[in-house]
Amino acid sequence: MSKKHQIKTYKADAYRSNFINSEDRLKAILKADPDKFFIVKVEDLIRLMKLPVPPAKTNTHSFIYLTEGEAIMRIGSETHRIVKDECLIVAAGQVFSFDNVDINKGFLLNFHDDALIGKLAKNDLVKDFEFLKLWAEPKVSLDTQTSVFLKQLLQRLLFEYEANGLQNREIIQSYLIAVLCEVNGVYKAIADNKHLKAADISNRFRELLFTHIKTRHLVRDYAELLNITANHLNKSVKAVTGKSPTKWIDEAIVLEAKVLLYQSKLSISEIATEVGLLDQSYFSRLFKKYEGTTPLQFRKSIENTMPL
Repeated sequence: MSKKHQIKTYKADAYRSNFINSEDRLKAILKADPDKFFIVKVEDLIRLMKLPVPPAKTNTHSFIYLTEGEAIMRIGSETHRIVKDECLIVAAGQVFSFDNVDINKGFLLNFHDDALIGKLAKNDLVKDFEFLKLWAEPKVSLDTQTSVFLKQLLQRLLFEYEANGLQNREIIQSYLIAVLCEVNGVYKAIADNKHLKAADISNRFRELLFTHIKTRHLVRDYAELLNITANHLNKSVKAVTGKSPTKWIDEAIVLEAKVLLYQSKLSISEIATEVGLLDQSYFSRLFKKYEGTTPLQFRKSIENTMPL
């Protein structure tokens, strides 16, 4: 065996060994370091994951593209389903969860904003990709030609990552940017048809919601931040999303609480305070209204499903 072949075999074995401990791999995905990047085939990863995955959020973006089958995931307060030639994007900071092992094939990308910073890109490049915003529509359906290009790019990116990890960062970055640009072209074409004033107000409201949810719980709070009336905000958000701002606010509070119930050891009263509700009984009633169970019961159900 040649030295070159030995090195390649060693790298491949090292890469496969990363997937031996599925629990550690899952933790790495959910709690990636700020400069973390990885790409993996969906079908390789899903077989090793411990399900269900309770509500969680990270400081990295997750990007799923399917070539076969379907995938179902809850992002924020909505459930999304994608099939062949469709993408699902979980923006950094967004709450996500999923319950079932879906039969599918495709690619999963996970990356931090810092992966887009370097010799080949400006520091604020991420701002050019609207679909990476917290309020953006997470599902993108691709046309046939874009799907062909995207699959080729992801295959090349996967090959580079499997062979060399992050050693050739400029190669990784260049293909990552190309992937995002391909998706952005489709997303912008769809978004341009929806960019009415009401849609702009709704998007800005949802962006503010993620920033201020722990301190601002009234519709008028967000109307003031947007310099419009509460009535105008109500009409715009309801017209675009089908839900009132009040419901968006309530759901955001509950989502934040679910993450804390899973990712922290804070008491129920401490979690209520953390999400800005000083009345624990009101917090419990609000949580049960949307989840059908109390915060304590929800935490126990997670503990019962987590691996020992």
